[in-house]
Amino acid sequence: MKHQRIKLIIAGGTGFLGTVILQRMAPLFDEVVVLCRKPLQSFSNIRFVQWDGKQPGPWVDEIDGANVLINLTGKSVNCRYNAENKKQILESRLASTLALGAAVIMASHPPKLWINSSSATIYRHAEDRPQDEYSGEKGDDFSMNVCRQWEETFFDIPTPTTRKVAIRTALVLGQQGGVYPVFRKLANMGLAGKQGSGRQMTSWIHEVDFVSALRFIIDSPEIDGVINLAAPHPVSNEEFIKTIRHSLGHSCGLPQTKWMLEIGAWIMGTETELVTKSRWVLPTRLLSCGFDFKYPFVQQAFNA
Repeated sequence: MKHQRIKLIIAGGTGFLGTVILQRMAPLFDEVVVLCRKPLQSFSNIRFVQWDGKQPGPWVDEIDGANVLINLTGKSVNCRYNAENKKQILESRLASTLALGAAVIMASHPPKLWINSSSATIYRHAEDRPQDEYSGEKGDDFSMNVCRQWEETFFDIPTPTTRKVAIRTALVLGQQGGVYPVFRKLANMGLAGKQGSGRQMTSWIHEVDFVSALRFIIDSPEIDGVINLAAPHPVSNEEFIKTIRHSLGHSCGLPQTKWMLEIGAWIMGTETELVTKSRWVLPTRLLSCGFDFKYPFVQQAFNA
């Protein structure tokens, strides 16, 4: 980074992505405040402040004078899409965004930058061509419409002095969280074959590049609006699975047909769309702004 920021706020920062950000970005700030539902013991320059993710409270004072606000709040989509879970997935995203927006509006010295999560799943199932920020087509199903409403809520909040960026993040590959530990387990059990047709595209980003992209956005005042956080070389599901197998020293894996995926998803309490949807997403804006990926190819990412 060009110079040290004073204060960083991370809402919903106790999960996988929040932990990665804290590990790699906390030393760059004088003070880091994590808004979370259960307060934890503070350490180093990191404080944990309780909030409910729904409405303003004493935590709003932390927003006033902060330099950067990053919102990662939202119920995990790794669940069954029944009525109650669907409601929680949507409401957790909209309510937290509106609550933070109220705090930003009330602040005497609002953050210079607000980065709000979104997802690369906002784009339609694409096997014909890649999707980017300029020509990508938004889809029309539950997950896609959640992302659409999330972004609309974010950008509709009037924050004239705060730059806003919505990050459409692909699958983040990391040792301690995200999808990698799941695929590693499947590979070690001999179950990592292509999933469904295997033709669906998989967009991903290494955790190091994820954090580096956030730092790049912070240091690039010309960047606002939507940004795709995805490596520049997505691959098919079949290639993705084969690459992770080989990186772990396994030559083959059992292919998983649609009915096998349905049974497995039911047992694991998740949905098959998380692996069968074709997410073919390119980081056109990051590349055009000069961002340099450390792990542009999936083989590099798995080897790391």
